[in-house]
Amino acid sequence: MDDQELGFKVGSVIEVMDATNKEWWWGRILDCEGWFPASFVRLRVNQDEPMEEYIPKAGEKDKDTRNATRRHGYGQTNKDQMRTNVINEILNTEKDYIKHLKDICEGYIKQCRKRADMFTEDQLWTIFGNIEDIFKFQKKFLKTLEKRINKDAPHLSEIGACFLEYKTDFQVYSEYCNNHPNACTELSKLSKVKKYGYFFETCRLVQKMIDISLDGFLLTPVQKICKYPLQLAELLKYTNPQHRDFADVEAALDAMKNVAKLINERKRRLENIDKIAHWQSTIEGWEGEDILTSSSELIHSGELTKISHLQSKGQQRIFFLFDHQIIYCKKDLLRRDILYYKGQINMDDMDVINIEDGKDKDFNISVKNAFKLQSKISDEVHLFLAKKPEQKQRWLQAFDEERKQVLLDKETGFSISEIQKKQAMVNANKPHPAGKPKAVNRTYYDFWMKQKHPTLPANLPQQQVFMLAEPKRKPSNFWQNISRLTPFRK
Repeated sequence: MDDQELGFKVGSVIEVMDATNKEWWWGRILDCEGWFPASFVRLRVNQDEPMEEYIPKAGEKDKDTRNATRRHGYGQTNKDQMRTNVINEILNTEKDYIKHLKDICEGYIKQCRKRADMFTEDQLWTIFGNIEDIFKFQKKFLKTLEKRINKDAPHLSEIGACFLEYKTDFQVYSEYCNNHPNACTELSKLSKVKKYGYFFETCRLVQKMIDISLDGFLLTPVQKICKYPLQLAELLKYTNPQHRDFADVEAALDAMKNVAKLINERKRRLENIDKIAHWQSTIEGWEGEDILTSSSELIHSGELTKISHLQSKGQQRIFFLFDHQIIYCKKDLLRRDILYYKGQINMDDMDVINIEDGKDKDFNISVKNAFKLQSKISDEVHLFLAKKPEQKQRWLQAFDEERKQVLLDKETGFSISEIQKKQAMVNANKPHPAGKPKAVNRTYYDFWMKQKHPTLPANLPQQQVFMLAEPKRKPSNFWQNISRLTPFRK
């Protein structure tokens, strides 16, 4: 946190000293003062009550819940009012968000398309991603939401079903969030050229948008998808279990949390594609299509002995199981740090068969720790031998994981865009300068932990803004698997 930022916990009472800025207020908690985001707090219902009455004293925590109704007059009527406030906030923030998206699409994208001399279509995609698709979806969502609002008695509104109806459509944010780091990088490059800075500022002024930079505007969809679970949690808090909307709001909260998890998982998957592309570039004699054409995750790897009808003699190979395919390579006899491409097997066409120890009828040989890959559409069959029983079981488990991953990707619509594949392969084939690598410039934001709006008070210097941490990700097993192999050891 920045020195001038005010920290607080759930339930803290903040005395607002200055609210002239719409996004950031100056407030005080006991002896501490500082800036805090206005969207993170709610105005107290009864402003006339003294602060001392609102803050529980030491030893009174157990009495707090019991005395809440007496101290604040919190009864059913007040809870209904709080539910009304939350619903109004959800509706109003949706309307503001729609205007925000419209300003970006009409104020920036529309103008950029008129300047083919300054922007290519690839550049526009890198900067704005699929924000136009998000705009179309959000307009549809808002119309449905408005129909479910009870204007006479807002606290009786049933809006949980609205989120459940569109829970799959919210996955449109996944592609945007995954592309957002690329947008930040591209804008950072363009900002070094004066004519682009002037152009973007002109777009903002013509559209009469608030005074923040384009990268700040483009962060809003990332913040928005993170804010839905917070709003629904607040709505659930003020919804009685007997309310007709309670079950739907509870289910909607879980659904939107899952959407956020899915987006985070997709982001992790897409971060792997650069590593996979780099791995392919290290393989000698690669044949056929790029691995990213059909795969995006390494599931397991290791050494096996492979036997086929065409080559009855066992061959020691290193196998890499990805989603949809398995690649096998041969080590160089002299330089063990070099791998040669030897082949690929399409896992979509194969059945995995566990083989008991003993004589195999197909190959007429005695086997141990064996399994087969047998084609569903031809007579093709491959026999594999592991060195140890536990290695065999790990491979069988990996094949099961691969099928589950493929099924999940199909159900959730996960895919890698052609632009992302192309960029990953270009990055992998770039020559790396000799010497110590430069430090990585972290231009990205913590998606899930930091929900701060980019607008800051005018008198707060930009360089004093708190630093955003790199997001905590689910650890990838890609390099963990790869690093055990000789070609990646120095």
